[in-house]
Amino acid sequence: MATVRMIDIAVNFTDGMFKGLYNGKQCHVSDIPAVLARAWAAGVHRIIVTGGSLEESKAALTIAQTDARLFCTVGVHPTRCKEFDESGDPDKHYQALLSLAKEGIEKGKVVAIGECGLDYDRLQFCPPEIQKKYFEKQFELAHATKLPMFLHMRAAAQDFCEIVERNRNRFTAGVAHSFTGSSDDCDKLLSISNMYIGVNGCSLKTTENLDVVRGIPVERMMIETDSPYCGIKNSHAGIKFVKSTWPSKKKEKYDEECIVKDRNEPCLVRQVLEVIAGCKGISDVGQLSRTLYQNTCRVFFPQDLDSAADSLLAGHDPQ
Repeated sequence: MATVRMIDIAVNFTDGMFKGLYNGKQCHVSDIPAVLARAWAAGVHRIIVTGGSLEESKAALTIAQTDARLFCTVGVHPTRCKEFDESGDPDKHYQALLSLAKEGIEKGKVVAIGECGLDYDRLQFCPPEIQKKYFEKQFELAHATKLPMFLHMRAAAQDFCEIVERNRNRFTAGVAHSFTGSSDDCDKLLSISNMYIGVNGCSLKTTENLDVVRGIPVERMMIETDSPYCGIKNSHAGIKFVKSTWPSKKKEKYDEECIVKDRNEPCLVRQVLEVIAGCKGISDVGQLSRTLYQNTCRVFFPQDLDSAADSLLAGHDPQ
Protein backbone atom coordinates (compact mmCIF):
# COMPACT_ATOMS: atom_id res chain seq x y z
CA MET A 1 0.00 0.00 0.00
CA ALA A 2 2.84 2.41 0.78
CA THR A 3 4.02 2.91 -2.81
CA VAL A 4 2.78 6.50 -2.68
CA ARG A 5 4.23 9.32 -0.60
CA MET A 6 1.78 11.81 0.88
CA ILE A 7 1.66 14.79 3.23
CA ASP A 8 -1.65 15.41 5.00
CA ILE A 9 -1.66 19.19 5.36
CA ALA A 10 -4.63 19.38 7.77
CA VAL A 11 -5.24 17.19 10.80
CA ASN A 12 -7.10 18.42 13.90
CA PHE A 13 -5.29 16.27 16.44
CA THR A 14 -6.33 18.71 19.18
CA ASP A 15 -9.96 17.66 18.65
CA GLY A 16 -11.55 15.65 21.47
CA MET A 17 -12.42 12.77 19.13
CA PHE A 18 -8.75 11.78 19.03
CA LYS A 19 -8.92 11.58 22.83
CA GLY A 20 -11.98 9.33 22.58
CA LEU A 21 -14.38 12.18 23.50
CA TYR A 22 -17.57 12.55 21.45
CA ASN A 23 -20.01 15.31 22.45
CA GLY A 24 -18.55 15.25 25.95
CA LYS A 25 -18.84 11.46 26.33
CA GLN A 26 -15.72 9.32 26.76
CA CYS A 27 -16.11 6.41 24.31
CA HIS A 28 -12.56 5.08 24.11
CA VAL A 29 -8.97 5.84 25.08
CA SER A 30 -6.85 8.54 23.43
CA ASP A 31 -5.48 6.86 20.31
CA ILE A 32 -3.21 9.18 18.34
CA PRO A 33 -0.36 6.57 18.31
CA ALA A 34 -2.63 3.98 16.64
CA VAL A 35 -3.94 6.61 14.20
CA LEU A 36 -0.37 7.59 13.30
CA ALA A 37 0.69 3.98 12.79
CA ARG A 38 -2.08 3.55 10.20
CA ALA A 39 -1.10 6.81 8.50
CA TRP A 40 2.57 5.89 8.15
CA ALA A 41 1.63 2.42 6.84
CA ALA A 42 -0.65 4.03 4.22
CA GLY A 43 2.18 6.12 2.78
CA VAL A 44 1.75 9.34 4.75
CA HIS A 45 5.21 10.79 5.42
CA ARG A 46 4.30 14.00 7.25
CA ILE A 47 1.28 15.57 8.90
CA ILE A 48 0.55 19.22 9.66
CA VAL A 49 -1.48 19.61 12.85
CA THR A 50 -3.89 22.53 12.66
CA GLY A 51 -3.99 25.33 15.22
CA GLY A 52 -7.17 27.43 15.29
CA SER A 53 -6.73 29.57 18.41
CA LEU A 54 -3.88 30.59 20.69
CA GLU A 55 -4.55 27.71 23.10
CA GLU A 56 -5.15 25.21 20.32
CA SER A 57 -1.92 26.31 18.62
CA LYS A 58 -0.03 25.64 21.86
CA ALA A 59 -1.60 22.18 22.01
CA ALA A 60 -0.78 21.56 18.34
CA LEU A 61 2.88 22.41 18.98
CA THR A 62 2.97 20.03 21.95
CA ILE A 63 1.55 17.23 19.80
CA ALA A 64 3.92 18.02 16.93
CA GLN A 65 6.89 17.52 19.25
CA THR A 66 5.93 13.88 19.86
CA ASP A 67 7.05 12.65 16.40
CA ALA A 68 9.64 13.85 13.89
CA ARG A 69 7.04 13.61 11.11
CA LEU A 70 4.53 15.94 12.78
CA PHE A 71 4.44 19.71 12.21
CA CYS A 72 1.90 22.40 13.02
CA THR A 73 0.41 25.83 12.37
CA VAL A 74 -0.09 28.84 14.66
CA GLY A 75 -3.06 31.12 14.12
CA VAL A 76 -6.69 31.96 14.82
CA HIS A 77 -9.60 30.51 12.84
CA PRO A 78 -12.11 33.07 11.52
CA THR A 79 -14.91 31.74 13.71
CA ARG A 80 -12.73 32.30 16.80
CA CYS A 81 -11.37 35.76 16.04
CA LYS A 82 -13.37 37.23 18.92
CA GLU A 83 -10.60 35.86 21.15
CA PHE A 84 -8.39 38.84 20.22
CA ASP A 85 -10.83 41.33 21.77
CA GLU A 86 -12.02 38.98 24.52
CA SER A 87 -8.43 38.61 25.71
CA GLY A 88 -8.69 42.23 26.88
CA ASP A 89 -5.54 43.24 25.00
CA PRO A 90 -5.55 42.36 21.27
CA ASP A 91 -1.95 43.51 20.80
CA LYS A 92 -0.75 41.31 23.66
CA HIS A 93 -2.71 38.41 22.14
CA TYR A 94 -0.99 39.01 18.81
CA GLN A 95 2.41 39.07 20.56
CA ALA A 96 1.62 35.76 22.27
CA LEU A 97 0.86 34.20 18.86
CA LEU A 98 4.09 35.65 17.45
CA SER A 99 6.14 34.32 20.38
CA LEU A 100 4.57 30.89 20.02
CA ALA A 101 5.26 30.84 16.28
CA LYS A 102 8.90 31.83 16.83
CA GLU A 103 9.29 29.17 19.52
CA GLY A 104 7.85 26.58 17.15
CA ILE A 105 10.11 27.69 14.28
CA GLU A 106 13.16 27.30 16.52
CA LYS A 107 11.99 23.78 17.31
CA GLY A 108 11.57 23.05 13.59
CA LYS A 109 7.85 22.42 14.02
CA VAL A 110 5.77 25.46 13.03
CA VAL A 111 5.50 25.60 9.25
CA ALA A 112 2.60 28.04 8.65
CA ILE A 113 0.46 30.83 10.03
CA GLY A 114 -3.15 29.74 10.32
CA GLU A 115 -5.72 28.49 10.24
CA CYS A 116 -6.93 31.97 9.35
CA GLY A 117 -9.28 33.52 6.82
CA LEU A 118 -12.99 34.27 6.47
CA ASP A 119 -16.05 32.10 7.16
CA TYR A 120 -19.37 33.71 6.25
CA ASP A 121 -21.24 30.40 6.66
CA ARG A 122 -20.87 30.60 10.44
CA LEU A 123 -21.33 34.27 11.29
CA GLN A 124 -23.11 33.26 14.52
CA PHE A 125 -19.65 32.63 15.98
CA CYS A 126 -17.97 35.82 14.80
CA PRO A 127 -19.26 38.79 12.79
CA PRO A 128 -17.63 39.61 9.43
CA GLU A 129 -16.01 42.89 10.49
CA ILE A 130 -14.11 41.19 13.33
CA GLN A 131 -13.16 38.31 11.03
CA LYS A 132 -11.78 40.72 8.42
CA LYS A 133 -9.90 42.81 10.99
CA TYR A 134 -8.04 39.86 12.50
CA PHE A 135 -7.56 38.01 9.22
CA GLU A 136 -5.67 41.08 8.05
CA LYS A 137 -3.75 41.25 11.34
CA GLN A 138 -2.44 37.71 10.87
CA PHE A 139 -0.60 38.71 7.70
CA GLU A 140 1.67 40.60 10.12
CA LEU A 141 2.47 37.24 11.72
CA ALA A 142 3.35 35.77 8.31
CA HIS A 143 5.50 38.80 7.46
CA ALA A 144 7.32 38.74 10.82
CA THR A 145 8.02 34.99 10.67
CA LYS A 146 8.46 34.65 6.87
CA LEU A 147 6.07 31.68 7.03
CA PRO A 148 3.45 30.69 4.42
CA MET A 149 -0.25 30.88 5.25
CA PHE A 150 -2.74 28.13 5.94
CA LEU A 151 -6.05 29.65 4.90
CA HIS A 152 -9.79 29.11 5.34
CA MET A 153 -12.42 30.49 2.93
CA ARG A 154 -16.14 29.77 3.23
CA ALA A 155 -18.80 31.75 1.31
CA ALA A 156 -16.47 34.76 1.35
CA ALA A 157 -14.46 34.60 -1.87
CA GLN A 158 -14.65 38.28 -2.80
CA ASP A 159 -13.63 39.72 0.58
CA PHE A 160 -11.09 36.93 1.10
CA CYS A 161 -9.34 37.51 -2.23
CA GLU A 162 -9.35 41.29 -1.77
CA ILE A 163 -7.61 40.97 1.61
CA VAL A 164 -5.12 38.40 0.31
CA GLU A 165 -4.27 40.53 -2.73
CA ARG A 166 -3.84 43.62 -0.55
CA ASN A 167 -1.35 41.71 1.61
CA ARG A 168 0.29 39.68 -1.15
CA ASN A 169 3.77 41.07 -0.43
CA ARG A 170 3.53 40.07 3.25
CA PHE A 171 3.55 36.29 2.83
CA THR A 172 5.54 33.83 0.75
CA ALA A 173 2.82 31.40 -0.33
CA GLY A 174 -0.44 29.93 0.91
CA VAL A 175 -3.01 27.20 0.63
CA ALA A 176 -6.78 27.71 0.73
CA HIS A 177 -7.53 24.49 2.56
CA SER A 178 -10.70 22.37 2.53
CA PHE A 179 -11.84 24.08 -0.64
CA THR A 180 -15.56 23.73 -1.40
CA GLY A 181 -16.13 26.77 -3.61
CA SER A 182 -17.28 27.29 -7.18
CA SER A 183 -15.22 27.30 -10.37
CA ASP A 184 -15.25 31.11 -10.20
CA ASP A 185 -13.94 31.02 -6.62
CA CYS A 186 -11.27 28.57 -7.74
CA ASP A 187 -10.22 30.84 -10.62
CA LYS A 188 -9.98 33.82 -8.22
CA LEU A 189 -7.65 31.85 -5.96
CA LEU A 190 -5.52 30.50 -8.81
CA SER A 191 -5.02 34.05 -10.11
CA ILE A 192 -3.06 34.78 -6.90
CA SER A 193 0.59 33.86 -7.28
CA ASN A 194 1.86 31.01 -5.06
CA MET A 195 -1.66 30.16 -3.91
CA TYR A 196 -2.51 26.46 -3.73
CA ILE A 197 -5.81 24.70 -3.14
CA GLY A 198 -6.29 22.03 -0.46
CA VAL A 199 -8.65 19.19 -1.35
CA ASN A 200 -10.35 16.83 1.12
CA GLY A 201 -13.55 14.80 1.39
CA CYS A 202 -15.67 17.95 1.67
CA SER A 203 -14.23 19.03 -1.69
CA LEU A 204 -15.47 15.82 -3.31
CA LYS A 205 -19.12 15.53 -2.20
CA THR A 206 -21.06 16.42 -5.33
CA THR A 207 -20.67 16.07 -9.09
CA GLU A 208 -20.28 19.86 -9.15
CA ASN A 209 -17.43 19.58 -6.63
CA LEU A 210 -15.73 16.98 -8.83
CA ASP A 211 -16.08 19.25 -11.87
CA VAL A 212 -14.31 22.03 -9.95
CA VAL A 213 -11.52 19.69 -8.79
CA ARG A 214 -11.08 18.51 -12.39
CA GLY A 215 -10.23 22.11 -13.27
CA ILE A 216 -7.55 22.58 -10.59
CA PRO A 217 -4.07 22.02 -12.06
CA VAL A 218 -2.29 19.30 -10.06
CA GLU A 219 0.69 21.68 -9.80
CA ARG A 220 -1.49 23.99 -7.64
CA MET A 221 -3.07 21.35 -5.42
CA MET A 222 -2.43 19.73 -2.03
CA ILE A 223 -4.29 16.95 -0.22
CA GLU A 224 -5.62 16.72 3.29
CA THR A 225 -8.16 14.98 5.50
CA ASP A 226 -9.13 17.83 7.88
CA SER A 227 -9.74 14.87 10.18
CA PRO A 228 -11.64 14.00 12.29
CA TYR A 229 -14.03 15.81 9.92
CA CYS A 230 -14.55 15.84 6.14
CA GLY A 231 -14.32 12.11 5.46
CA ILE A 232 -15.46 10.67 2.13
CA LYS A 233 -18.89 9.13 2.72
CA ASN A 234 -20.76 6.50 0.71
CA SER A 235 -23.24 9.19 -0.37
CA HIS A 236 -20.50 11.36 -1.90
CA ALA A 237 -19.99 11.59 -5.65
CA GLY A 238 -16.29 10.81 -5.24
CA ILE A 239 -16.84 7.45 -3.52
CA LYS A 240 -16.88 5.58 -6.85
CA PHE A 241 -13.16 6.31 -7.28
CA VAL A 242 -12.09 5.06 -3.83
CA LYS A 243 -9.95 1.92 -3.91
CA SER A 244 -8.38 1.74 -0.43
CA THR A 245 -10.52 0.80 2.56
CA TRP A 246 -9.87 0.02 6.22
CA PRO A 247 -11.91 -2.11 8.64
CA SER A 248 -14.01 0.11 10.91
CA LYS A 249 -15.95 -0.25 14.15
CA LYS A 250 -18.32 2.08 15.96
CA LYS A 251 -16.76 4.21 18.68
CA GLU A 252 -18.69 2.28 21.32
CA LYS A 253 -16.96 -0.94 20.15
CA TYR A 254 -13.52 0.62 19.84
CA ASP A 255 -10.68 -1.54 18.53
CA GLU A 256 -7.30 0.10 17.99
CA GLU A 257 -6.74 -2.13 14.94
CA CYS A 258 -9.73 -0.50 13.20
CA ILE A 259 -10.62 3.03 12.21
CA VAL A 260 -13.54 4.52 14.14
CA LYS A 261 -16.66 4.56 11.98
CA ASP A 262 -17.56 8.11 10.86
CA ARG A 263 -14.34 9.58 12.31
CA ASN A 264 -11.93 10.68 9.59
CA GLU A 265 -8.20 10.11 10.12
CA PRO A 266 -4.94 10.75 8.23
CA CYS A 267 -4.57 7.31 6.58
CA LEU A 268 -7.72 8.17 4.62
CA VAL A 269 -5.89 10.94 2.76
CA ARG A 270 -5.06 8.02 0.47
CA GLN A 271 -8.73 8.01 -0.57
CA VAL A 272 -8.57 11.72 -1.40
CA LEU A 273 -5.61 10.99 -3.66
CA GLU A 274 -7.55 8.18 -5.35
CA VAL A 275 -10.63 10.32 -5.97
CA ILE A 276 -8.54 13.14 -7.47
CA ALA A 277 -6.81 10.63 -9.75
CA GLY A 278 -10.13 9.04 -10.70
CA CYS A 279 -12.01 12.22 -11.49
CA LYS A 280 -9.08 13.60 -13.47
CA GLY A 281 -8.51 10.34 -15.35
CA ILE A 282 -4.95 9.98 -14.01
CA SER A 283 -3.82 6.35 -14.03
CA ASP A 284 -0.41 6.85 -12.39
CA VAL A 285 -1.42 7.54 -8.77
CA GLY A 286 2.22 7.31 -7.68
CA GLN A 287 3.27 10.13 -10.01
CA LEU A 288 0.29 12.23 -8.89
CA SER A 289 1.31 11.70 -5.25
CA ARG A 290 4.86 12.82 -6.04
CA THR A 291 3.66 16.02 -7.69
CA LEU A 292 1.39 16.85 -4.73
CA TYR A 293 4.21 15.99 -2.33
CA GLN A 294 6.56 18.39 -4.09
CA ASN A 295 3.91 21.14 -4.12
CA THR A 296 3.59 20.75 -0.36
CA CYS A 297 7.34 20.77 0.20
CA ARG A 298 7.69 23.86 -1.96
CA VAL A 299 5.38 25.79 0.38
CA PHE A 300 5.84 24.25 3.84
CA PHE A 301 9.18 22.41 3.66
CA PRO A 302 11.32 24.43 1.22
CA GLN A 303 14.52 23.10 2.80
CA ASP A 304 13.65 19.73 1.27
CA LEU A 305 13.43 20.97 -2.31
CA ASP A 306 16.77 19.52 -3.23
CA SER A 307 17.98 16.46 -5.06
CA ALA A 308 15.56 14.34 -3.04
CA ALA A 309 12.58 16.18 -4.53
CA ASP A 310 14.12 15.96 -7.98
CA SER A 311 14.52 12.23 -7.49
CA LEU A 312 10.90 11.92 -6.46
CA LEU A 313 9.71 13.67 -9.59
CA ALA A 314 11.93 11.44 -11.68
CA GLY A 315 10.26 8.47 -10.08
CA HIS A 316 13.10 7.36 -7.82
CA ASP A 317 12.69 7.13 -4.06
CA PRO A 318 15.75 8.84 -2.51
CA GLN A 319 15.52 6.69 0.64
